[in-house]
Amino acid sequence: MSTRREFLSHSLLATAGLLLGAGDLLAATAGPGESAYKVKRGDTLSSIAHRGGTSVAQLQTRNGLKNDRIMAGQVLIIPSTGGIVSAALAPVIAATKKIKIDHRRWRYIVLHHSGIEDGSARAYDANHRQRGMEHGLAYHFVIGNGRDSGDGEIEIGPRWTKQLRGGHVRSTSVNNSGIGICLVGNFEKRRPGRRQLDAAFSLVDYLRDGFVHPHHQLTVHRWVDHNHTVCPGKHFPYTTLKSRYHLS
Repeated sequence: MSTRREFLSHSLLATAGLLLGAGDLLAATAGPGESAYKVKRGDTLSSIAHRGGTSVAQLQTRNGLKNDRIMAGQVLIIPSTGGIVSAALAPVIAATKKIKIDHRRWRYIVLHHSGIEDGSARAYDANHRQRGMEHGLAYHFVIGNGRDSGDGEIEIGPRWTKQLRGGHVRSTSVNNSGIGICLVGNFEKRRPGRRQLDAAFSLVDYLRDGFVHPHHQLTVHRWVDHNHTVCPGKHFPYTTLKSRYHLS
């Protein structure tokens, strides 16, 4: 009976085109674009992430893992490959390889919206310099909405390439140790687009996978600067953010 079950399971997976390797994946419990993997002896989260085209952080988040411990026979859900290997993230990966990063320094990742529908990293940099900001662009990354930069395009600011403190919140301590990510748009009036949001989550997943302090905090502007801002707007998907990253 078990042999027949295994045969049917492998047949279904092969038909769906989900195999990473013969006997590796199971057919059930995975959502659209996802797959299930049965851990084998000798596997690590890192090796599974590499083969699945995802990151350790994404695997941990998707499977509710609090550490790197896995056991043979355990079933893991492999997230959609729209994450770490996305085209939008490729320039970030390439640029970050050239940077010496002290991951212990970065204790916050802070999400923002720009509050306006136009703009890009270059435009905001010019504006912030006009406002007297010494290093220009207040954020480390800007994610476009398709107007002045690509829809979901991740633009890298000099505060990331030069590993400078941010200028994106009122709190000095958070600016000193917080990575600022700005999504172009006014989310008081609308939700962020799917490509833009996917790029934001991919970037967050990538940064959390070894570039920030192990006990960092993922947050949004309004949660940091209480009563001083509505950023990133009432239509930002807070429920999705909390569920995806197990935030309280």
